[in-house]
Amino acid sequence: MISIKEKSQETKPFWSLSTEDALKLQNSRLTGLTSEEVSEKQQKYGINSLKTVKKQSSVGLFLNQFKSPVTLILLLAALLSFFLQDPVDALIIVIIVLFSTLLGFWQEKTAGNAVSQLLNLIRVRATVLRDGQKSELPIEEIVPGDIIFLSAGDVIPADCLLIKEDELFVDEAAFTGETFPVEKDVTVLPDKTPLSKRTNSLFMGSHVISGTATALAFVTGMSTEFGHVSQNLGKKAPLTDFERGIKKFGNLLMQITLVMVIFLFGVNVLLHKPVLDSLLFTLAIAVGITPQLLPAIISVNLSQGAKRMAQAQVIVKRLNSIENFGNMNVLCSDKTGTLTEGKVKVDRALDYSGKENKEVLRMAKINAALQQGFKNPIDEAISAVEVDGFKEYVRVDEIPYDFIRKRLSLLIDDGQQHKLITKGAVNQILEVCTKVIDENGNIIPIENARGMTQQLYTTLSEKGYRTLGIAYKDCGDATVLSKTDEQDMIFAGFVSLYDPPKAGIIDTINEFQQYGVRLKIITGDNALIAKSMSQQIGMDHAVILTGGKMREMSDTAFLHRVSKVDVFAEVEPNQKEQIILALKKAGKVVGYMGDGINDVSAIHAADVGLSVNTAVDVAKEAADIVLLNQDLNVLIEGMKEGRRTFANTQKYIFMATSANFGNMFSMAGASLFLSFLPLLPKQVLLTNLMTDLPSMAISSDNVDEEWILKPRSWDIKFIKRFMVSFGLLSSIFDYITFGVLLFVFHAAEQEFHTGWFIESVVSATFIVLVVRTQKTFVKSRPGKYLLLATLFVIFFALALPYLPFAGLLGFVPLPFIFYPVLLAIVALYILFAELMKKWFYKRFTYQ
Repeated sequence: MISIKEKSQETKPFWSLSTEDALKLQNSRLTGLTSEEVSEKQQKYGINSLKTVKKQSSVGLFLNQFKSPVTLILLLAALLSFFLQDPVDALIIVIIVLFSTLLGFWQEKTAGNAVSQLLNLIRVRATVLRDGQKSELPIEEIVPGDIIFLSAGDVIPADCLLIKEDELFVDEAAFTGETFPVEKDVTVLPDKTPLSKRTNSLFMGSHVISGTATALAFVTGMSTEFGHVSQNLGKKAPLTDFERGIKKFGNLLMQITLVMVIFLFGVNVLLHKPVLDSLLFTLAIAVGITPQLLPAIISVNLSQGAKRMAQAQVIVKRLNSIENFGNMNVLCSDKTGTLTEGKVKVDRALDYSGKENKEVLRMAKINAALQQGFKNPIDEAISAVEVDGFKEYVRVDEIPYDFIRKRLSLLIDDGQQHKLITKGAVNQILEVCTKVIDENGNIIPIENARGMTQQLYTTLSEKGYRTLGIAYKDCGDATVLSKTDEQDMIFAGFVSLYDPPKAGIIDTINEFQQYGVRLKIITGDNALIAKSMSQQIGMDHAVILTGGKMREMSDTAFLHRVSKVDVFAEVEPNQKEQIILALKKAGKVVGYMGDGINDVSAIHAADVGLSVNTAVDVAKEAADIVLLNQDLNVLIEGMKEGRRTFANTQKYIFMATSANFGNMFSMAGASLFLSFLPLLPKQVLLTNLMTDLPSMAISSDNVDEEWILKPRSWDIKFIKRFMVSFGLLSSIFDYITFGVLLFVFHAAEQEFHTGWFIESVVSATFIVLVVRTQKTFVKSRPGKYLLLATLFVIFFALALPYLPFAGLLGFVPLPFIFYPVLLAIVALYILFAELMKKWFYKRFTYQ
């Protein structure tokens, strides 16, 4: 039986509950849930996901293939024909449309399954207490009542009540619009506290900037605050350049189709041909001129590209980002781990005068080894150093590192007293120091040593060393630390670190340039370190701009300057996004590679957001593409795969538009002088289906090096010119075929349909091998599957009139002499297509 107190708690929001009451309400405890409890809660609350759209079912995906209005109208017209005129013909039309639809469904479903498997490799995880043990679990498995541990860089996986925190700051910009991190604390708040004031609550969709926390998951999935926001907004992500290109291409086809349909239907009716037949014929042509399998081909190309990129250690989270990846012409990156080995090593510890000092190293190691905030390569390197006489100290309290203070402070008990040890950026350490200790242990005013200190810092930076400052002060018996304690400290000295450039990095940067991509380095290190590093990696004449100089420049001046800069040094986190946006405004397609908390806004702003699998959760979540290996060579291979994917998509566009436009133009002309329809509606649809079949293998086709050497984007003008030029050439040979059939073979209606169907399919299929490459088709080998599919369609078309069901399709056997003539026509067509291609590519260039 539920008590009155428990009943009232059920109606209270979680931020107004004490930890004890909240745990009781969720049937949880500080040792976490058991596996049995988790299973029950998962059945009750479902998956912890923010996605409003569930994975599309097979039935939904199949029905989605019928979203083309022209296809639906054609099916309705075929059904009308079934009841009024010719049920056999109508049934054949429906079967052909359904078969084409099934092909599209199969391709898209296969593509979707492949992508889902790849995304499982980079799922974001959370540290959760289950069965009394800490476990790393995908955030989708979090349930209300879970005890969650959080630190800097973690994505908050649910709406939570704070149980314990240490200098916790959270980015809640998605809810409040505030750019500054929000400080959190353990407290009980009134019921009606507005979201922006709920300092004891953590919200799904935000992330930890600094500090650590233990929290109780209270609300998951679409019931969270962020779930409500996403439902209310219903906003879609902005279109990529690839999607905009498809949209423009679709508009072009709609215009052509509309004109063609109205013209053909009008002509056939005026010539007193049966109205229903004319309608079916016109609709079949409308389907024919539209690359019906384009959505499926694009899905397959992108998913196959993603699979090949995965083999190159590159995981694509958002398929449409592949085109932007291939089109990228500027890559911005930090230097650590990409240009350098990413294995930071301690060089030495020095006092302010430049003499080695073991006590400075001891203090640095205490600070690095005992801190419980966000672990980074620098702390790991310092913690690993052996120090004589080093003993275990007790951590009393801590102020975690943040990107504003650029310091990490630790209050420790050394067995005699409590001491504050602070480590961080040299200038930020010096600004809280009033004294300095010399080599003899004497404490002197810092003003007496400032000149020597700054000179040593400059010298170390010029040599390429990353340098930290170490400071300390005695704190008596204090047990609680606050940021106000970071003052009147004693400067102990420096710790210098180095991270050598990666082997072969100069060749890698040169290779980027060969592929039309300019590398720009964005780093928080000072300009001297940045200059030294740029020289070590072959950028001897790099143009360097500091964050300080950026702040002094107007937006116009910075926009003019940004493209010329090679290295941005001493950059603040918010300036990274400013750099990316300025480069995009300057007309660049920008990739940004980052792995830290302070990289998130820049990753979002870039055309292609890149991260690594070892990055903090929030950076990995924001990225479009995640590298399994932090290596620029991996990035180059992924970029090349992106360009191959785009090239294969464009090939399908070239093939489908030129062949379909040519066939439809031929049918339009033939309708004017023939007393019968040039092809029956079912034959038009069968032609379209058979010429589309080889395109199913286009994703596995070989790609010429010319398509990979430079970034490209959609060029609608080029596509239009290609379609018209090669479409008209195709029509010329169609009219030659008409002449041969009518005046040489004196073909009747069925013989004409059969002869033109064979010529149309064979020539349109063969021409695939020509238009897929800028070279002569004998010099550019097609992929194995594309070649096999092409040969299969050609032989099937030649054999079709002799198959048992040929009569149902309206085909009849032709005299043997027709086939040598057909071969001659196709051979001439291929020859003239090669000549046309040579002329065309001399005159026009794909941008």
